[in-house]
Order: sequence, then C-alpha cells, then structure tokens
Amino acid sequence: MLITRVRPGLYLPTCAILWSGVSAATAAVTSPGQLFAVQFVLGIIEAPLFPGAVYLMSCWYTRRELALRTALLYSGLVLAQAFSGLIAAGVFSGMSGAAGVAGWQWLFILEAALSAFFALTAYFILPNYPHSKTGGAMWSMTEDMRRIAVARIEADRVEQPTDSSVWQGLRLALTDMKTYIFIFMNIFMTSSYGFNNFFPTMVRGFGMGSSTMALVLTAPPYILGTAVSFGVAWSSDRKKERGFHIMANNCISIVGFIISVATLNTAARYTAAFLYTSGSFSANALVYTWAVSSLSQTPEKRAAGGAIVNIMGHLGNVMSPYFFPDSDSPRYTMAMILQIVFAGLTFCTAFTSKTYLRRQNKKLRATADETGAMYNPFTT
Repeated sequence: MLITRVRPGLYLPTCAILWSGVSAATAAVTSPGQLFAVQFVLGIIEAPLFPGAVYLMSCWYTRRELALRTALLYSGLVLAQAFSGLIAAGVFSGMSGAAGVAGWQWLFILEAALSAFFALTAYFILPNYPHSKTGGAMWSMTEDMRRIAVARIEADRVEQPTDSSVWQGLRLALTDMKTYIFIFMNIFMTSSYGFNNFFPTMVRGFGMGSSTMALVLTAPPYILGTAVSFGVAWSSDRKKERGFHIMANNCISIVGFIISVATLNTAARYTAAFLYTSGSFSANALVYTWAVSSLSQTPEKRAAGGAIVNIMGHLGNVMSPYFFPDSDSPRYTMAMILQIVFAGLTFCTAFTSKTYLRRQNKKLRATADETGAMYNPFTT
C-alpha cells in the first residue's frame, strides 16, 4: 500500500539496491544463524518488487493489456531460474577458489552486482504514475499523452471509485469476496509448482550426467516455459479471457506431473518437465494479473488487494518444500501427487472465479440498462 503514497520510480529501484547489498552479504555468512538472518532481511526487502511492479503497470495499462506485460515481468523470474543454473555451472567450474573465494560466494557477489547495476539504471528509465510530472521516463511524454494515459485507466475501471484513502482501500479489499477467491487460487497455484525450488535436484536425479550438466539441463524447460507464457498471455489479452487460459494450463501441468510419477524413464521424465514448467509458469502469470485487474475500484484497493493476494500466496511456498523429502528422491512421488492435487484445486478456484465474475457482470449489465451508464464488465 505504501507504493500508492510514494514515487515508484524511486521506491522500487531503492529496494533493488538494498536487496543487492543484502544478497552480496550472503557471501560473508559463516553459520546457519547468519544465513537465516540475512535471508529474512532479504525477503522483507524483496517483497515489494513484484506486487509493486504489477501495481505500477496496472496504472498505465488497461485490464486487457496487462496479462502480456505481467508475463514479460514474470519472465524475469523464470529466466533467472534458467540462467542461474548456467551461471552457477560456469562460476563453479571457472571461478571456484579465485582470490581465495569459494564458488558459491562468487555466485552471490556477481548476481548482486548485476542486480545493483540494473537498479541504478531503473532510476533513469522507470516512470511514476500517468498523472505525475516526475519520473525517469516522463521526459518522453507530453502533457496530452499523460492526460490520455489517465483517461484510459479511469475508463477501464469496472466499479465506481469511493474514498481514496489507504485505509479505505484496505477495507474495500478485505470486504470483497473476490479477494478471498484469488487468495485461495494463488495459494493453490504456488503450491502446485513447488518443483521450482528443487528443479536442479530433480534433474540431477534423472541421471543425465554430472552435477554441472544437470545445472545446464535445467535451462531448456524454463526457456520454453517463458516462451509459452508469452503466447498464453498474448492470447488471454486478445480474447479478453483469463479463467479458461488458467484452467487449460493447469491441465498441461497435471499431465506433466502424471508422466513424472508414472515412470522412471529418463527421456519421459525430462519431457514431462517441459510440460509442467510451461503449464505452471503460464498459469501463474495470469493469476496475479486477474486478481489485480478485478480489484480496481480505487488505486488503493488495487494495491492493497494485490499485496494481500501476493502475501497469502506465499503460504504455498512455505508448504511446498515439505513435499520433497530426501527419502523420496529421485522420483518424488509424494510431491508429484500433491502438485497434481493443488493444480486441480487451482483449476477449481479459477472456475469458481469465472462463474462468480460472470454473475457480477450480469448485475452490472442490469444496472447499466436501468441507469443508462456505460457497461464495463469484469474480465472473466
């Protein structure tokens, strides 16, 4: 909610600078307690980025333009997973022990340096809000362009705005049934791709080569997942539809999980990895987009609702590591079964959300017919 009262062109890059420093500090830890402390601080500082960035985009792009932009943002996370394996393979093989620094320490130092560089760049190119006259990119916009940008977002709002205080926005989000539907959808979605944190270990269990080769082989499924998520998001925006796109990708993920749990054949399991990474990443990018665009009565409600959905969704990240005990390696049968269950629950909540929003649209249509107001439905 803080982002509605500060300049995002300063707030988001500053958070990135801070977490780059904290991430670099990980290279200096010498005990589990220090590691837990650094990771705790890192989590707090990193938390504003994704919801803050999506909120900022929702201030510039309409609901029917947001899915592809969110997929582009989310691709940064997916590609980071893809290239982190390649970078780690290179660092461990080429820099381990250089200057008396271990390979894992170099990894944190180099990645923190890259993050800091791009954060500094963002100060000069990241805009604030359409109505703002400040921000890194505002030199490229005329007054008329800013007015048009503001008018586009106001015309795209489904519900009529009320008091725009931060606390009123929080109250509106907490009293909206849609918030809770999206909370459960996001929890189920994040639980269904718990493999994300264990993927290098899973690929190593395929027995396709050395540990370095396993890191390299993690990249192709993530790269394909990025490409598929772009295509799905483009289709979702073009067709002005969210629910069926999420449900279809849940089904693709489920097929991948079933193949993975049904066989120990290396080729089949690696092929299955392409299916469940593509399905999970494509669906996940749409869930948060759908939530933010459906909770847009006021900017404050959109920020509060998006933050609540994002924070609660991390419960899935808390649960999913327990799906992968070492004793289940290399098949991880329990994890695959649980991910099938949670992907199915995501399917069900997406269907519930679509049904609920369709009913809301019927009420909006009836009201528009009675009052002569413009009919602007929710995206379903």
